[in-house]
Amino acid sequence: MRQRQRVVCVVGPTASGKTGLAIELAERLGAEVVSADSRQVYRHMDIGTAKPTAAERARVPHHCLDLVDPDEPFDAARFRLAAAAALDDIERRGRPALVVGGTGLYLRALLGGLCPAPPALPPLRRVLGRIGAVEGAPALHRRLGVMDPLAAARIHPRDLVRTVRALEVALSTGRPLSEWQAAHRFGERPYETLVIGLALPVDELDARIATRARGMVDAGFADEVRALVERGVNAGARAWRATGYREMRAYVEGSVALDEAVAATVRATRQFAKRQRTWFRRESDVAWRHPDAERARIADDASAFLTARR
Repeated sequence: MRQRQRVVCVVGPTASGKTGLAIELAERLGAEVVSADSRQVYRHMDIGTAKPTAAERARVPHHCLDLVDPDEPFDAARFRLAAAAALDDIERRGRPALVVGGTGLYLRALLGGLCPAPPALPPLRRVLGRIGAVEGAPALHRRLGVMDPLAAARIHPRDLVRTVRALEVALSTGRPLSEWQAAHRFGERPYETLVIGLALPVDELDARIATRARGMVDAGFADEVRALVERGVNAGARAWRATGYREMRAYVEGSVALDEAVAATVRATRQFAKRQRTWFRRESDVAWRHPDAERARIADDASAFLTARR
């Protein structure tokens, strides 16, 4: 019987140091990196997504970056296909693989499969989206709390995309999304994994987020956003939901000052990091490590895991 491919995953909130650590690990292990970041799949969005630089990608091969234009829809199902193909290719060439990112749903879809809930219904989704735009995401979330309390408990009240999806499933099938997910339990397990979560004290992570936001501005974040606007990226495109892009767009369009846009980006990023921490803390198989104090241990554990039974 063919052994399952062994994969090391490095997860955690934004600004926790995943990229730098992954590059160090990959160079030590001769590995390649598969990105699991829902923002880094977009072309022309490099600075604000903290995408690995050209120099970093020259050091270590990266996969699942720059897959689509910002106007193009992309979801966990498409990510799973792209990431699985990348992992197959890496294995065929006899290289180890690191899956690195902070998008919990993408990791769950890749490692455990996708819940076989019904496909999207665009007309219903548009209606729910319009209601959310008028009444606000929290109002839709309260409706979800009545129809599917378990799903509502897992979804942030301002997460309009996931709220609409849960309502869409419940309304179109008469069965709550939480029931579909409970039946599936993301139990396919096509890979044998070691999942390492990067854990930092909140105040330390907050400081890193603030420093990185200022560094992004210095690196030309506003110019990157201005180029997206000039390119004509649709205002409703999901890519604009990437943390910091709406905030910096407000500056580019002249509605706020630069320091206000930076402060708003820091606040939004800290909120995003909190949601990421909450997601990964619910995953039972994550080994939490400090990215600096336990760096050597992370490298040793990853090496031992990848070389076992080879």
